Amino acid sequence: MPPSKLATWIEAARPKTLAAAFVPVLVGAAIAYNHDSFDWLPSTVALLCAFLIQIGTNFANDYFDFVKGADTEDRVGFKRATSEGLISADEMKMATIYTMTMAFVLGLYLVWHAGWVILALGIASLVFGVLYTGGPFPLGYNGLGDLFVFIFFGIVAVMGTYYVNALEWSTDSFWSSLAIGALSVNILVVNNLRDVEQDGPAGKNTLGVLLGESALRWEYLLMILVAAIIPCYMYVYLSYSLFIFLPYTTFPFAVYLLKVIWTEKEKPKLNKTLEQTAQFMTLFGILFSAGIII
Repeated sequence: MPPSKLATWIEAARPKTLAAAFVPVLVGAAIAYNHDSFDWLPSTVALLCAFLIQIGTNFANDYFDFVKGADTEDRVGFKRATSEGLISADEMKMATIYTMTMAFVLGLYLVWHAGWVILALGIASLVFGVLYTGGPFPLGYNGLGDLFVFIFFGIVAVMGTYYVNALEWSTDSFWSSLAIGALSVNILVVNNLRDVEQDGPAGKNTLGVLLGESALRWEYLLMILVAAIIPCYMYVYLSYSLFIFLPYTTFPFAVYLLKVIWTEKEKPKLNKTLEQTAQFMTLFGILFSAGIII
């Protein structure tokens, strides 16, 4: 029996990866709380906008990868709704437009609340979300996907969330954003490692295609190390308490993931690793936020 239309749309939104939208907002709000600047309404709106932008980006990826022929019958990753014929290309295109428009309209409250700088960040997030796989120079097809994720799902999301609460910038939010951006990148790293054999022939020049699988494994390790260093920096230089080291309790999970990344040869099994990488990011983010607040 084919899946229901609603279930298909939910799967197309890729809920397993939405940690990359949730965690940056959580951390940005936690820093605002630590600074006695937390405001629940703009934080909630920022979270909804983050979810909508990521879902819209996922819809755009589904559509453009199908149009560009990157999703073939040899795909080992999660099934794509458009390439599987479950949702038409026109439907997916319209869903992308509707979702991004909803994010824009909802974000107008944040512009009213926090000023035009948020409009600039919001428009940039929407535009680059589409340009990740669309446009004449798609970032994900030209080795720039990792940089896009680090900037927008790390620096922009964390610092932007802090800004809509405190109405000013913060060095604390910048340093925190580096850890979150790094863990967001690792979700993409697993995705690219899994798909490297299909991406090359499809003209999708990810870092894995350009530099090889070993480069992706080293990148995964580097991003874990970046996330590990940030709590130390915040304790030594930003006067946070010992509770800032709460995320270190997740490191056995990180070691396990690193072992899989370096040893797993069967690419379909990396689907589970991708989910677990998102789970690791969520757990790290929750404990990191708790350490910031305490």
